[in-house]
Amino acid sequence: MSALRLTALHTRYALVETFRVPIAVIGSLAFPALAFLFFIVPQRTVADDPVFATQAVVQLMVFALMSNALFGFGISISQARETQWDPYLRTLPAPAVARILSQVLSTGLLGLVALVPVLVLGATLTKAHADAAGLALGLLALVASALPFLFAGIAIGYAMPMKVAIAVVQIVMFALAFGGGLFLPPVLFPGWLDAVSRFLPSRQAREAVVQAVQGGEVPWWAWGGLAAWTVALLALTLVLYRRDEGRRFR
Repeated sequence: MSALRLTALHTRYALVETFRVPIAVIGSLAFPALAFLFFIVPQRTVADDPVFATQAVVQLMVFALMSNALFGFGISISQARETQWDPYLRTLPAPAVARILSQVLSTGLLGLVALVPVLVLGATLTKAHADAAGLALGLLALVASALPFLFAGIAIGYAMPMKVAIAVVQIVMFALAFGGGLFLPPVLFPGWLDAVSRFLPSRQAREAVVQAVQGGEVPWWAWGGLAAWTVALLALTLVLYRRDEGRRFR
């Protein structure tokens, strides 16, 4: 069986396993939508302004992908490492790329589905607006800017046991969300917080996707920061993966 077919098979069973616990799927869909209802819709000065409303929708879409990546990889990997099934799978004569890609595809698919409620709420309850080109560019920017969160989730999963990973993921997620301007726009930040937040991948992702959707120029520190975070977290992920393999399989 080819690596492509193995990837599809692993993805299928990962999705089946996830859907066997419906609350996990419901939580991924409902959390960003509830945040939009609580933080954005009541603020009519934001919801009734096309520019601010569009930015608010983008912020919550970035949050949806970020939270899905951190929870989907951080918790699932740390949980799998504590079972006997995961070590057994890693002894089978199947390429590691098939399992890794299946995790990316299954978690990424749920992350993309989580964007739908936010888009629907933004279109129906606010004045948010974007043309087809802006939506396409925004989707590409979303996928690219999600890489640091993906690698961060994987790193947490291989670095910590599940009970610790749950707490760490929650702390990291909310710190990045508030510090990166995903709940409150950076225009409301004091000067010092605005300067600090520019070093966070969540703020960089927000700026990149907002400008992609609304047609502005992406700040150099946004894409530069995302590239730096992606490379650094990828390197950390590889180190932690090899360390985990050395501890449990040698």
